Amino acid sequence: MSDERVARVELFHFSAPLPKPFHPSWIPGYPQTHNRATIVRIVTTSGVEGWSAGPAISKERSGLGELIGPYLIGEDATDIDLIQQRCREIGYLGWRNWWIEPAFWDIKAKLAGCSVAQLLSDDPATEVAVYASSGEVRNASDRVAEARARAAEGFDTIKIRVHEDEAADIAQVRDTARELGTTMAIGVDANQAWRVTAVADAPLWDLDRAKRFVDVCADAGIAWVEEPLPMDAYDDLSDLTAYSRVPIAGGELHTSGFPELKMMVERRCYSIFQPDATFTGGIAQTWAIAQLCKEHGLGYTPHTWTNGIGFAINLQLMAASRSPSKLEYPIDPPGWVPEARDAMLTEPFVHDQGKISVPQRPGLGFEIDQTALKKHGKRFFAMDRKGLAWFAIRDRGIKAARQMDKAKRARIKDARA
Repeated sequence: MSDERVARVELFHFSAPLPKPFHPSWIPGYPQTHNRATIVRIVTTSGVEGWSAGPAISKERSGLGELIGPYLIGEDATDIDLIQQRCREIGYLGWRNWWIEPAFWDIKAKLAGCSVAQLLSDDPATEVAVYASSGEVRNASDRVAEARARAAEGFDTIKIRVHEDEAADIAQVRDTARELGTTMAIGVDANQAWRVTAVADAPLWDLDRAKRFVDVCADAGIAWVEEPLPMDAYDDLSDLTAYSRVPIAGGELHTSGFPELKMMVERRCYSIFQPDATFTGGIAQTWAIAQLCKEHGLGYTPHTWTNGIGFAINLQLMAASRSPSKLEYPIDPPGWVPEARDAMLTEPFVHDQGKISVPQRPGLGFEIDQTALKKHGKRFFAMDRKGLAWFAIRDRGIKAARQMDKAKRARIKDARA
């Protein structure tokens, strides 16, 4: 057991403006104008900082601090199993917050003097190939122009979005593939795994439509089809994957983590699994998923379309896995560009001819831009041990607060013994 205890927990609302409005295909009718996230800062007793972030729509996590502070203050900041249990407990009432867990890997790796990838693997990659991941739905002519722009930047693979009526989706795939020929490999994302209709309607695919679509994609030479069915349509996904002549990919948003994705691996719901550690159980569970995919002969390449911190987290996992697949690189100018995507970082993750160098500095490999955090962020929660004591007294009364503190100290003492 480590003497590095959680001494302080801070949470920030972060909202950096995008250079132009961005229209994400997964939320039809929604013009996104800001890159929003909830950022967590964990500080240990010796002053080591761990950072992580979860994507946000607004300030929906405003009350989260009073839940996670008491769960985390005083705990061993290097005991990942314990932190996994605390995150599990935090989620018992339904709100999963696995994006918090990578902050503790950041701490653990910094204390070890190595990167998270080096903690996970004896021989991680130092460079990872990436593909250009677009985010908006476009017509075929605009899509071809976009793909050619990405090719000129050094990408040899692009992922496009379809999310309209069947005829339009098929036409875009056929026309784009025909125009690009062998210039670029093309993946297609249907965004059916987390269909959002809060603003405008979004098509709902069934197995028959998905089969018709993957047939078109196979004939057009598409490299993979992503999320062609609802995320919990396990039987249909297995049927489609067995039927399809093109690899079927997905798995990014399964917040139940390893148990659910293990079942999906064993049932071969996908040919390529794309778990995102900020959703799918943190780094620990997502790493276990990556290893399971390898054992079953399935592809692994994580989803990264969140923000710069989320990209950094999954980059470390990809480097550790040495997966032969390419990693998703979210880019969709003029709205979604690296400087806006990574606005909370001192250095955006910029590719060089379709490749990313994996940071070798200790931890998750990024530095928080304190100026940007001050300008675009607002700290809405902070708690240390003294703050926890006062909170417990206000919330439970002094007698109960003392009893709870005594019990917690006894548990920690027993764990150390």
